[in-house]
Amino acid sequence: MLQAHSPLWHYLWVAPNLILLAVGWVIWKRGLSEQIPAFLSFAILASLGDLAVYAADIAPFVSPQNFWRVEWANLLLESVLKVFVVGELLSKLLTPYPSIGRLGRNLVSGIGGILVLLAGMIAGFAHSDNPYRLISGFHVLEQTVFIIELGLIVFLFLFATYFHLTWDRLSFGILLGLSISACEHLATWAVIANASPSEHTRTLFGFLGMAAYHLCVLVWLYYVLTPEKVVTKSVVLLPENNLAGWNRELERLLQQ
Repeated sequence: MLQAHSPLWHYLWVAPNLILLAVGWVIWKRGLSEQIPAFLSFAILASLGDLAVYAADIAPFVSPQNFWRVEWANLLLESVLKVFVVGELLSKLLTPYPSIGRLGRNLVSGIGGILVLLAGMIAGFAHSDNPYRLISGFHVLEQTVFIIELGLIVFLFLFATYFHLTWDRLSFGILLGLSISACEHLATWAVIANASPSEHTRTLFGFLGMAAYHLCVLVWLYYVLTPEKVVTKSVVLLPENNLAGWNRELERLLQQ
């Protein structure tokens, strides 16, 4: 059962991506595409990309070299989309401060995208003891982009905590799913890199990663399907924080 190309293996590869496509459909159907266009693009393109990799894996006419090329292309696309999603969530977090929100989104998306592309170039030219450079380079790129992704996620949480900003329900759900995926992947690879597990244990870790991604997709589906509760609160005037002043100054600078 816990073997490559077993029924469970096929399910854990295909089902989460079909569910993620359903998440994208629900987002579009409920009119949420204007709020989270980057995540909608990620839901559609990342799921189709993973399904393309799955098809390349099971198709007998696809050579190992071409399979890893498809993996490379899918990983680069998915990584760039995730960076745009993080930038989008930062912009939503800063909705009360639109000028700073736009600037933050552009900085996170731009710098994150550049880092991902640089990681791809470095991984492509990285030397390794593995004779199959496509495989070794792919793993270098994979670890690097997950570190970049987790770093951006930690920054968002710390930023929100420091400035006492409140997440909307949908943004928090999206970020929670990304966090689970990144933490599981990096923790797994830390164990693999230091413990030198057997091939069977590596296969079990592969199943763990696929199951974790399945959980992430179910988290996204839950937060997309369950509407945010509207809670009526009394108006409380809070002291102005630095963000309000920075937002005014930025708007004044842009108007000049």
